[in-house]
Amino acid sequence: MRDMHLTLRLSRDLARAVSRWAKTHGVAKSQVVRDAVASYVGLATSESTPANQAALLTARAASRRWASLPHLSAEEAGGLAGGIAASRTSLPHVTPPWE
Repeated sequence: MRDMHLTLRLSRDLARAVSRWAKTHGVAKSQVVRDAVASYVGLATSESTPANQAALLTARAASRRWASLPHLSAEEAGGLAGGIAASRTSLPHVTPPWE
């Protein structure tokens, strides 16, 4: 079956979100929109969904994606670790039901 061409207008925010998602996941913007429309109208196939595309991710591609993701700074990581430690002491102890 021959593909059909479709032109559509997106708000600036939506277009930026599509671009960000496509770049983060290493897929074409047109593929993101095709998958979203197919899912919306109930025609999504298991092969075309982004979740299944992740199963085909190579280590090299995963490494490139990881490098492009935002990371915590040392200060933010320290604050997170401190918050976790504080919550361990401030939250009540949970007794497992088998005790």
